[in-house]
Amino acid sequence: METELKAESTIRRPVRGAQAPPSIISEPISATAKARLSSPPSAIVYCEDNFAKVDGKTANGLVRHSEAYRILSIIDSTRSGQDSGLVLDGVANDIPIFENLDAAIAHTATVPDTLIYGMAPSTGRLSLTDRGVVLHAISQGMNVVSGLHEYLSDDAEIANAASEYKVTIRDIRRPKPSKDMKLFDGSVAGVNALRIAVLGTDCAIGKRTTATVLAGALNAKGIKTVLVGTGQTGLMQGAKYGVAMDAVPPQFCCGELEGAIVAASEAEQPDVILIEGQGALSHPAFCTSAFILRGSQPDAVILQHAPKRAHRCDFPDMPMPTPESEIALIEAFADTKVIGVTLNHEGMSEAEITQTIASQSQKLGLPVTDALSRPTAHLLAMIVAAYPGLRQSAPAATI
Repeated sequence: METELKAESTIRRPVRGAQAPPSIISEPISATAKARLSSPPSAIVYCEDNFAKVDGKTANGLVRHSEAYRILSIIDSTRSGQDSGLVLDGVANDIPIFENLDAAIAHTATVPDTLIYGMAPSTGRLSLTDRGVVLHAISQGMNVVSGLHEYLSDDAEIANAASEYKVTIRDIRRPKPSKDMKLFDGSVAGVNALRIAVLGTDCAIGKRTTATVLAGALNAKGIKTVLVGTGQTGLMQGAKYGVAMDAVPPQFCCGELEGAIVAASEAEQPDVILIEGQGALSHPAFCTSAFILRGSQPDAVILQHAPKRAHRCDFPDMPMPTPESEIALIEAFADTKVIGVTLNHEGMSEAEITQTIASQSQKLGLPVTDALSRPTAHLLAMIVAAYPGLRQSAPAATI
């Protein structure tokens, strides 16, 4: 059956989508080289002492899902010798963890294409130890991808090394020149797709993971869905549309996100557009949730919450908000409705997850599930309950 969604048609304008790994070819290439270019570049993810932790969220996300890079291994000496899938989710994925870069390279037949800096430290900067690893990777002929606020391509030592060894530095958070940025103009109102933002009660709480799982589930059921990335990890994973929101001047945040959503709508004609959340609307350290709500003008919101998290990440004196208070704030701030809650089960037993889902669902009067520990059918039911007009057709390719 065809998907049925209704929306008024207003302003529509073409806007180019988000960045992808650069590929510049100036000379004819061999058949072997062409075959290599057709597959994602291979990558080792550096996440020393942070894998499966909050500050390792970039590495965690790439292990779970990556379209832009073929993840070969993780570097974290505290987890050396283990399977990253078992460490992260209790399910083996054959992506091993090594003590250092040399050990990771020795495990492969050829030197991998890329080193990805897989951490998101609160400082947003490179440590002296990390710098040594980056320089070592460059000396081995590896490209470097970083989501730090500190642009590695602006660092004289790193830039000179990259030039010497003829490799590239990709700074995910580097925004385009302000002269090329888009101001909000209301064109998002002309997007026919159902727009759902996945927000949360804290940073690094699983918003992107839940959005990725939901996008895959919807596409598998023939409800064509595009996920718009708003942070460095989503863009590294291969989000076709999006922008690193926290690197854009506030004046342009809403417009840049609007542009990415309009671009996705124009090019893909999806039934649903999911918008990855950032931070939390109630969190005083972040303003990105406000820009996401303004720029995307979502029809609905799914709220991600960690019941066992006592305080905000990196803020031990700042207690976590309740789902009720965050829902009230979101619905007061924007013309939207929270249609369900998803859990981050950190620190929870299986019995606690089950009990919390039941109690929170009754308390909030909303469907509640866990994207990782419960069947994806529960996520789909959350959407269908709110929008029964969605109709499934033939399964669509995940975007």
